[in-house]
Amino acid sequence: MKTLIAAASAAVLATLVPAMAQAQTATTGLYGNLGYSQASSDDINLGAIGGRVGWRFNDWLGVEGELGFGVKDDTVTEAGIDVDIELEHTEAIYAVGFAPLSANTDLLARIGYGNTSIKGSALGTSVSEDGDSWNYGVGVQHHFDGVNGIRFDYTRQEYRGDDAGSSDVWSISYSRRF
Repeated sequence: MKTLIAAASAAVLATLVPAMAQAQTATTGLYGNLGYSQASSDDINLGAIGGRVGWRFNDWLGVEGELGFGVKDDTVTEAGIDVDIELEHTEAIYAVGFAPLSANTDLLARIGYGNTSIKGSALGTSVSEDGDSWNYGVGVQHHFDGVNGIRFDYTRQEYRGDDAGSSDVWSISYSRRF
């Protein structure tokens, strides 16, 4: 029985090792993304156009910076008064882990720290507020020709502070390897 289990294990490993070796041929170096993000927090839904610039050190690890500016505002009603909410900007830096599925396709996970600035306006008065957050997320990217591609990801922003809250951010972007 032990011989049968050992033989089966060897057969599985024999098929996985070439696939894993092939998957570890992802391009390293500079990359960038440009896309749209939808952020939701409680009843507030905001949209942003943003970009990322990153450096992939090897097949598995990288770092990226992110900057976004609001393009879709929202209105909420508080105590019978409409309050316009606007995303002014968001910025963050991340450590990124890649799991190559092929030379052009990766699963990714990222963790980082960011800052988000929003503005609320009602009855002729505006107030801006910044919030720092710990961010983490997952995604997938595919480069159609080895250079140009698409990336989908989800990021959770956990804001710091006593009554800080959190945001769920879904993004789609054009991805480019340089």
